[in-house]
Amino acid sequence: MTPFAHIRAWVFDLDNTLYPAPALYDAIGVRMTAHIARALNVDEDEAFRLRELYFHSHGATVAGLAQEHGLDAIAFLHDVHQVDYSVLTPDPELAALIGALPGRRIVFTNGGGGHGQRALESLGLGGLFERVFDIESSGVMPKPQRGAYEKLIAACGLEPRESAIIEDSARNLAPAHALGFTTVLIGDEAAGPKPAFADHAARDLKDVLRLALGRETG
Repeated sequence: MTPFAHIRAWVFDLDNTLYPAPALYDAIGVRMTAHIARALNVDEDEAFRLRELYFHSHGATVAGLAQEHGLDAIAFLHDVHQVDYSVLTPDPELAALIGALPGRRIVFTNGGGGHGQRALESLGLGGLFERVFDIESSGVMPKPQRGAYEKLIAACGLEPRESAIIEDSARNLAPAHALGFTTVLIGDEAAGPKPAFADHAARDLKDVLRLALGRETG
């Protein structure tokens, strides 16, 4: 029996979890900086500073801009995600592993403006998830705010103690753990000491999925 035998719903982060983000996210970042500069009438350096500040202080840049400046969050999200998704490369092995997971599969992302849907389609994963619960779905309440997870639970009818959340960001796992989710940390942050609120940690998402499926890990 695997340590995930009780899991009935699998909740995946998107960027840097289902795909390595830099190729796409750098392009989104450029559009974010440009949008902030135009909307707030500041130079590019100040726009970049605000972009980073609000990401760290509010969980997502768009949340800080909306709360601190009254910026139109929906317009921002749709503008900054108008990028070339063809830079994403499908991974058939990953798709097969995700497709073999028993139970429900959901993407939970701080992205918006159709970002999740377009990314999944370009990755060849579009048919594997029942829903993309993005920052628009949560009313522009981003991870790691506890309310975002509560909205996810309510909207998707999840039972946290039968659900797993897989994330590359440790800070996004703390509230999930407190709510009863099984938490999985992957990627670079998983290389260090495992936080108490991460039930499992592995550098490679595929290793986690093989473990969940009771298969030999590489």
